[in-house]
Amino acid sequence: MILLESENVIIRELLTACFAEPSAVDQTFTDFDGVSYHLEGSKTGPITLSIDLRCWRELEALGAIEVLRREYGAFLRAQSENEYSVTLELDYAKIPADQASRQALVHKLSLLKRNIMAAPFERAFEIQKSLAESLAASASAQEGSHSAPPQGAGEIMSINYRDDEAIYIVPGNDRVTVVFSTTFKDETDRIFGKVFLQEFVDARRQPSIQNAPQVLYSNREPPLEIRSIRGLNRSESVGYVTFVLFPRHFQNPDVTFTTISHIQLFRDYLHYHIKCSKAYMHSRMRHRVAEFLKILNRAKPEQAEKERKTASGRSFRRA
Repeated sequence: MILLESENVIIRELLTACFAEPSAVDQTFTDFDGVSYHLEGSKTGPITLSIDLRCWRELEALGAIEVLRREYGAFLRAQSENEYSVTLELDYAKIPADQASRQALVHKLSLLKRNIMAAPFERAFEIQKSLAESLAASASAQEGSHSAPPQGAGEIMSINYRDDEAIYIVPGNDRVTVVFSTTFKDETDRIFGKVFLQEFVDARRQPSIQNAPQVLYSNREPPLEIRSIRGLNRSESVGYVTFVLFPRHFQNPDVTFTTISHIQLFRDYLHYHIKCSKAYMHSRMRHRVAEFLKILNRAKPEQAEKERKTASGRSFRRA
């Protein structure tokens, strides 16, 4: 079992090699969720890194361009490569000379997908902060009155990052709710997924992880936060996983970065662990069958020695 990382390992390795010694490169590869990349460049440069996401239009509307400008600045090309959503362009002359700065740049470039997908989360955290401030101001204005302060709720952000799965982000005045819809196409996967997700729900009862986000799971029925969305799938093969993020999970930049990185990988980790568990169980079953066959082979009675007969026709066994 491997550790899934937010950065793309292929981008990191290719750019590290190109920055160390300029060389021609032309690689097309894919990431999780059907995301495709194209890294191209010559010995003299420039190097272009393009990415294509099926939910780019939704992310663009939720502030992905602003995040890209903040993270990559002049590297962001105004016109993306044909059939790709975003293109970054780098010249060898602009690559930092010192090793530490060069590694930091490679690390940032390998986080291209993570930074694009972070846009709706960052927007939701900002909306939550604004709603909390508005609620506090309303409570102060209505202090002494018997009327309850209004309960604010932000827009529902839908990110259809796969053909039949989506992420829904709902900011509120005291929390941000993130809902994953995930489809289990195989009956065995659905059973494994239910066991894993129920363990997520039960694990928070342990004192050591009380600060972890609250996790809820429902099969078929979507949670209340997103039931107003039309066309939600309510079949037996669909499950809804809800993460409840409180302000402590995104109070400072470092915690916010970690929270966004981890929650983006949830779906990949879930299905990856399901496949690893199935592979482990199959290997154990094969091992057990092999052991049973050994027992059966040892339990076979030895073949009895054939009876011998005399010339008169009498039979006898050799002692």
